[in-house]
Amino acid sequence: MPTDQPGDELAELRARLSAVEAQEARLADQLAAGPARHPPRHRVRAFFSALLIVLACVLTPLGALALWARSEISDTDRYLATMAPLAEDPRVKAAVADRVTAEIMKKLPLESLLDGVAPADRPKLDALLGSIGQALDSGLGGFVHTEVERLVDSDAFTTLWTDVNREAHAAVEKMVTGQGGGAVEVHNDTVVLDLAPVIARVKSALVDRGLPLASRIPEIHTSYPLVQSDALPKVRTALRVLDLAGFWVPVLAGACALGGVLLATRRRRAVVAAALGMAGGALLLGIGLSVFRAVYLDRLPADVDQGAAQAVYDTLVRYLRSAVRVVVALGLLVALGAWVTGGGRWARTVRGGWRAGLGAVRRVAERAGLRLGPVGRFVHRWKAALGWLAVALAALAFVLWNYPTVLVTLCLALGLVAVLAVLELLDEPGPTERPEGGAPVSA
Repeated sequence: MPTDQPGDELAELRARLSAVEAQEARLADQLAAGPARHPPRHRVRAFFSALLIVLACVLTPLGALALWARSEISDTDRYLATMAPLAEDPRVKAAVADRVTAEIMKKLPLESLLDGVAPADRPKLDALLGSIGQALDSGLGGFVHTEVERLVDSDAFTTLWTDVNREAHAAVEKMVTGQGGGAVEVHNDTVVLDLAPVIARVKSALVDRGLPLASRIPEIHTSYPLVQSDALPKVRTALRVLDLAGFWVPVLAGACALGGVLLATRRRRAVVAAALGMAGGALLLGIGLSVFRAVYLDRLPADVDQGAAQAVYDTLVRYLRSAVRVVVALGLLVALGAWVTGGGRWARTVRGGWRAGLGAVRRVAERAGLRLGPVGRFVHRWKAALGWLAVALAALAFVLWNYPTVLVTLCLALGLVAVLAVLELLDEPGPTERPEGGAPVSA
């Protein structure tokens, strides 16, 4: 039976006041006693969580290296895409032109010019050629070099370079294991590319340009150095191990990060730590590539073209550097997303501004006649599930993307933000969930 007596109401108020005072007293005692010690079970979980996150950070650069090695060895199109820019690099074209010209001049049979001369006239002609021999060699060498440059500057060289590397790719795995064969071989700690097809094309061009003597040049197999280092045996072994590991290393890194987050007592902080740590591991790999580049170029022999060597190194690792940038960008985005959903003051301010801005857009749309009806109530009921579904789909698209770039990563992130914004705009409570003024309850 409801009570209308003033004494009963006063007693009820006193009881409520006593309960509030008791709660305040318990809170004061807890603050005076300091933070509670974590039970042993929580300390064990925290230890293994930190261990798994650290392991994920260590495995991240190894995972990027493994994927790069795997793609370069097993994917012919990827290998050709890696090597293709070298055919357009002026430093590489100049080095190839010099190497091909030198090899052709070594094999060009100048002595055959005297084959049709009468024996009685040969001594006079030998003496004449001896006096002008240096000028003849220089002029002929210039002519050959001009024809070689003409070839390397044409579209035919780009096609020829692609064909040479396509044939070479079958030998890349043998090169990694230290066994020669094909167009790519290993000689004395140097990875070289056989330029015989380029020389054959130049020989035909020389004959067509009025130098029939070039038809007597024998088949020449000369080499263009791609990589030259005394540490090549160790690098080759490491690449072989990474190739065998393949995509399992990044999968293991992701599994360790996920396990560390699930074991953590403060999972949001664990997500931020794991994301930033893995981004930091990838960033260290990028720094290491730059440091190794400087060391590698400094240790090259003096007769190696530094410009061409720089072009080859930068081209070979450009996709690895792209992977580093992708991991760093993804880590920063995940950490930012975890921070924004947290309970910090600035995070709450950001979320408040987000909701206020979208709320203003929704009110303008409602004044323009927008009525969501059942769609708004459906979104209001399932907004959290729909948001997590959008996150899962964005993550799945990133994983299934063949070779994601920073642009792809940013586009997926912006697409996810757009989906979440649409969910916020479509969120409309039912009539029973509205306050007395009739405006929708803020989500």
